[in-house]
Amino acid sequence: MAATAAKKTAGAAAPAKAKKAKAKRRTAPKKTLVVVESPAKAKTIEKYLGRKYMVRASMGHLRDLPKSQFGIDVEHDFAPKYINIRGKGDLIKALKKDAKNADKVYLASDPDREGEAIAWHLAHILDIDPASDCRIVFNEITKPAIQEAVKEPRPINMDRVDAQQARRMLDRIVGYKLSPLLWRKIRKGLSAGRVQSVTVKLICDREKEIQAFQSEEYWTVGCKLRRQKSVLFEAELALVDGKKLAVHEEGGKNFVLHDEQAAKALTEDLGAQPFSVAAVKKSQRKRRPAAPFTTSSLQQDAARKLGFTSRKTMMLAQQLYEGIELGKRGPTGLITYMRTDSTRISELAQAEAKAYLEEALGADYVPAKPNVYASGKKAQDAHEAIRPTSIRNTPDEVEAFLSKDQWKLYKLIWQRFAASQMTPAVYDTMSVTIAAGERYQLKASGSRLVFAGFTAVYAGADATKKEKDIVLPELAAGDALDLGRLLPQQHFTEPPPRYNDASLVKTLEEKEIGRPSTYAPIIETIQARGYVQRVDKHFQPTELGFLVLDMLEEYFQDIVDVKFTANLENELDEIAEGKCEKNELLSEFYTPFEQTLEKADEAIGHVELPVEVSDVRCEKCGRLMVVKQGRFGKFLACPGFPECRNTKPLLVDTGVKCPKCGGSIVERKTRRGRKFYGCKNYPECDYTTWDTPLKDTCPVCGSFLLKHQYKNGRALVYCSNDDCKSRVGSPINEELEKMRARLAAKQAKDEEKVAAKAATENEEKKEKKA
Repeated sequence: MAATAAKKTAGAAAPAKAKKAKAKRRTAPKKTLVVVESPAKAKTIEKYLGRKYMVRASMGHLRDLPKSQFGIDVEHDFAPKYINIRGKGDLIKALKKDAKNADKVYLASDPDREGEAIAWHLAHILDIDPASDCRIVFNEITKPAIQEAVKEPRPINMDRVDAQQARRMLDRIVGYKLSPLLWRKIRKGLSAGRVQSVTVKLICDREKEIQAFQSEEYWTVGCKLRRQKSVLFEAELALVDGKKLAVHEEGGKNFVLHDEQAAKALTEDLGAQPFSVAAVKKSQRKRRPAAPFTTSSLQQDAARKLGFTSRKTMMLAQQLYEGIELGKRGPTGLITYMRTDSTRISELAQAEAKAYLEEALGADYVPAKPNVYASGKKAQDAHEAIRPTSIRNTPDEVEAFLSKDQWKLYKLIWQRFAASQMTPAVYDTMSVTIAAGERYQLKASGSRLVFAGFTAVYAGADATKKEKDIVLPELAAGDALDLGRLLPQQHFTEPPPRYNDASLVKTLEEKEIGRPSTYAPIIETIQARGYVQRVDKHFQPTELGFLVLDMLEEYFQDIVDVKFTANLENELDEIAEGKCEKNELLSEFYTPFEQTLEKADEAIGHVELPVEVSDVRCEKCGRLMVVKQGRFGKFLACPGFPECRNTKPLLVDTGVKCPKCGGSIVERKTRRGRKFYGCKNYPECDYTTWDTPLKDTCPVCGSFLLKHQYKNGRALVYCSNDDCKSRVGSPINEELEKMRARLAAKQAKDEEKVAAKAATENEEKKEKKA
């Protein structure tokens, strides 16, 4: 009876509690809704704004042009047809509900043109007037910056929105009008992009230069000299009969040693001459620090120093910008906005850097006035340079909370910014002119670091290591010198290097193709389309890339013209600045483009791509499989498509037999594209190695040899047999042991993560049950 009464009482109390909670919600003050792009950013910002705000993520764009149709009404002022992106219905519904229950709505997408366009689309979806003070922007995710942004809302900048819309529509016009032509004339699935096509042209043109290059032999002559009993120092032959020793003659102005015979005759004559010091010049040289990073210089330095692709660099930078969990401090934004072309630094950041550097290194390392760096002529200067949100968040302090790659990139950004606010490095330099008889003149130079300046923190943009001192003995004009030995050296002229991530980004920036935020997507897209492939960190055009480029160059010269593309980018900048009208630019581009498209469709016949037939038979239908190019490289496919859809990886045979089972060792790739070697009979045989198998055999035991490549470019050839006598005392043993230790540590770390995740899930299950 008592239990029944208790149940009735509880049953009656439940509706009363619900009514009370509902009434409380009605009377509770409404919150301000802030909409950002990513959940990580939302989490960080919510911590800074407090309980009066709710922060939600739009997960990027919510509206776009439809994929299934052109989506631009050319006849009616290029009116775009925007639709909600498929799969985002629930998110849009939730955002509308939050906006309806909010007192105010602030749109806080990224502070660039694309972010401005996202805010405009959000305003349309959430029924907000774009002319109202609904837009907030911040260059860094720190408490002061966020709180200041909320105090200064502004209308959406429609000029920037129009610039982004114009870019999107230009890309849509080229992609959706030109791609079908490529399908009809070459093969289905191809596509052409406005900026990407120019980038493919740069890579193809460089490859043509390399193919047409004729190498020439030339020689240089150095020598080792000393004054009485001083240490030997090195000098280089500079002038012969008043002419500069060079690689090319250039109309007879230079002296060139073309072959060994000429070099031998010259060195014999040079060795017979008396050597003396003609002149000594001593001076001091100051080396100034580089500016803090822009998007372009960050991608270049990360490629050179860390080996990161542009895409990887921008992905990691985005994570550092949006916020990292720093233990008790919670999610914290570590760097300022990473899409910028400016080298400007705020006065607040300069003052903080000055105070920190004086504490850490001393007043001598800090200039009296903060260093100021000029941005490029075409820089929009919308945001600061990329820098740490606080210089006191040193790499050592945050290392425990970052992944290995996040920490490497953050350290690079921190060091570059710290160095940019420091004094120059100072070197004592010595330049010596040496006479050898009447015909020859040599040069020797030395330098010694006397004050480290910024190099105490950062080696510089072009240096991977700190400069080494080159010390010359004390010399004076008239000193007689003794010849130690002559050092003639043979050289061959080399073709221009293929583009890598760093040099391609630098070229795109110099030629004004694209903008900082587009470099990584451009590089990613041309690889995905199969026009370019990455080989040993360098870009090479594929046969398909050459074929498509030849067609575009013949009929669509503007599309692949560097100057035309750069001018188009400048016109987009003018739209963003309110100096040009969007529809005017689109009309000027579209009318001649449409006419050229019609002529090309009539003139171009069907182009057959040459088919590379392999010796591998399809196990399903018996045909010889053919080599195809996909977004991840080459693969084998059955020519009987679509009746037979069989595909398999293209395995490059090394010609070396597996030591475990006697099968062939083939080249393979990891999921991330890293090359390794393994037995063709996998999974029956599990033999693998990171080092390159060679057909040469060991002279001691007859086993095949392996070539190990060090990160500095040095290679070491060793016997694959661990028990071979040639391996006793070999440095490869220590290197292989390190590799095994790293692998074991990684496996242990992965196991710890899995265990921790399982424990967390169990705790959550227990809490839910409770």
